[in-house]
This record gives sequence, structure tokens and C-alpha cells, in this order.
Amino acid sequence: MTATCTGRAARPALAAELVTDGAAFARLAPAWDRLFGRCAAATPFQSHAWLHSWWLSYGGHGRLRLLLVRSGEELVAAAPLMLVRRPLPALVPLGGPISDYADLLLDDGDSGGAAGALTETLADAARTALIDLREVRPGGTAERVYDRWPGPRRALPDSLCLELPAVPMDGLVARLPSNKAQRVRAKLRKLTALGVRRRTVGPEEVDAALGRLLELHRLQWQGRKVTSEHLSPRFRAHLVRAVGPMVRSGNAVVTEFRIDGEVVAVDLTLLSSGLAGGYLYGAHPGLRERKVDVAVMLLDACAEQAAVGGRGTLSLLRGDEPYKHHWRPEPVVSRRLLLARRRTAPLLSAALCDAAARQRGKEVLLRWRERGQD
Repeated sequence: MTATCTGRAARPALAAELVTDGAAFARLAPAWDRLFGRCAAATPFQSHAWLHSWWLSYGGHGRLRLLLVRSGEELVAAAPLMLVRRPLPALVPLGGPISDYADLLLDDGDSGGAAGALTETLADAARTALIDLREVRPGGTAERVYDRWPGPRRALPDSLCLELPAVPMDGLVARLPSNKAQRVRAKLRKLTALGVRRRTVGPEEVDAALGRLLELHRLQWQGRKVTSEHLSPRFRAHLVRAVGPMVRSGNAVVTEFRIDGEVVAVDLTLLSSGLAGGYLYGAHPGLRERKVDVAVMLLDACAEQAAVGGRGTLSLLRGDEPYKHHWRPEPVVSRRLLLARRRTAPLLSAALCDAAARQRGKEVLLRWRERGQD
């Protein structure tokens, strides 16, 4: 797939291409990383290290669809997608359910040419498949393509994420009512009294630290409902493969917490230019016996990382767990952007019917549970 459009005379022509080969995806790392650094809306889940590692663990043979736009030799736009056949033929973002956000990449300096070329390339791809972009954070790059889309389109609400300002812990505590703020300060003092020490793990230690994180994660959830994928070998391989390069590039931080020299918790925070998010942690069950508030301990470390570099958002990522609301976060609903051509409009209709049926099912289940509680 190629397309060329000419901008101003002083600028190189824009050329679009389709990449379907995994080895070619790997070779894109330097150019992809430069584009990622020039896209302020990008989240850590659009970094090359995360997406390529995810593809190695979860991708299917013959399904890779990377839609790229170059200006000369430089990458200025990218749509990291894959083809799925079920339940409908669709192009969906790489990253899957283990990624809290999905999006496209577009150079912040683009005056419209690259966005137009990417939209045109996506429209060409949509001749035989629906484009189904899940978990797009409000303000994401994909919205610029959605606004330009020439065919049938629909935007639906997707997952809820809770967000805080990217300020140090003192700033987060100051947002709380005085009685709650006093309790948080008491919990922080308890961490000091117990001798909890934290340190940032260096790049050469990341693999070992992630092994400890996953083992502690398994221990903390033993006997309770847990996301089973986090315990799988393919997830472990993905995490170890992705996080090392992300730490070296400044897109991830691994923090260990120790008491008397023993590692009692490990946290993984993912970073981009505008956002920090606590992605996964493992904590020894013995911390509960010592009445340690693990959430306060982790947020203290994550807030410190988020405040560095002028990031605007500390995301608590997907989920509406009650403990997150203690911090008075802002609820932010991601979007699902569905794009079709006239010939694929029936696929759009089918996706909308499926989404409506699932929503009705959730509402019925919620009412059933509420009646059971009553």
C-alpha cells in the first residue's frame, strides 16, 4: 500500500506504507521512538518497546498491520494495528486487554498533511474490515483521524479511568478533607517507623526485579480472584522484554520497597511525556499483618515519579475500585472509535448492535445483583 501527497515545496513528499512483517516492525524502533517523543498525546502503551514486545507474545501470524506515513525518511504518523476475523473482520490496536490505553501516533508539528495521509491510508484499509479503536483516551491522536473520517463512524464510551494531577504526595494529601488527610499522614509516618525504604531499580537489575514483582503479585493474590493473565508465562515474557528498554528510555520506573534489607514490594510505573500510571505491583501478604497501607505506599512513590518532568496526569488507569476514590480523582471515560466505509457499514451496524446488547446485559446483571443485596 503506497500513497504520496505533496506539501510545501520545501518539505519532502508524504508517503504511506503498510508493514506486515514482524522483523520490519523490530527495525522501526529508532524511528518509532522519535515519533513517540514528538507526540504529546501518546501514552506509554504506544511506545515501540511495549507494542513490539506485546506482538511477540500475543500477535498472530499474518495479522500485523502497521500503517505508516513518512516525510522523506522520517516517520510522522503511525497506526499500530492487527487484523482479527472474529467476531467481525476488523483492524484493532496492538496491545490488547493488558494495555490500558490505545491510540495512533502523529507528529505534534503536523499541520494536517500527515493526519490526512494517515486517514486516507486507514480508509483504504477499511474497504474490507471495520476499524475498531478501543480505549482511546480523550484528546488522543485517533480523535484527529475520527474528525476527518469520510465514511460512517460512531464513538462509544469505553472503560473508565481515574486520574489525579501529577503532583508530589503532599499535593495529593492537600486535596483531601482534613480528617482524611490526617489519616494519610499517619499512614506515611507508620511506613517511616517500620523502616520501609524504597529505591529505584537500575536498568541492569530490571529483569530480576520484575521476577520478584510477579512472584509477590502471585503471593498477594493467592486464594483470591486475580487476573489470571498476569500469572501466565507469555505475560511474564512480554513484561521482561518490554520494561528493560522502557526503563532505559525513561518510559518506565521499577521501584523496590525493603524492610530490614528484604524486598517486601515491587512497583512498575509506566511513563510518557504527559502521563504516569501505576501499572502493576506485587506486595508481600505480611504487609497487611503489619497494617501497612500498601496503596498509600505505592501512590507516594508513583506521585514522586509523576511530578518529575512536568507531566500533567497521574493516572490510576482502568478500574473503579473504591480505594481509588479516596483520593478524589477525576473520572475520565475512554472512547471506542468505530470507522467504516460504505461497503463495510454493515460491520459497523453489527458492532453497534453487539455493544448495545452487552451494555443491556451489564445493566440486567447489575440490577440482579442489587436485588440480591436487598
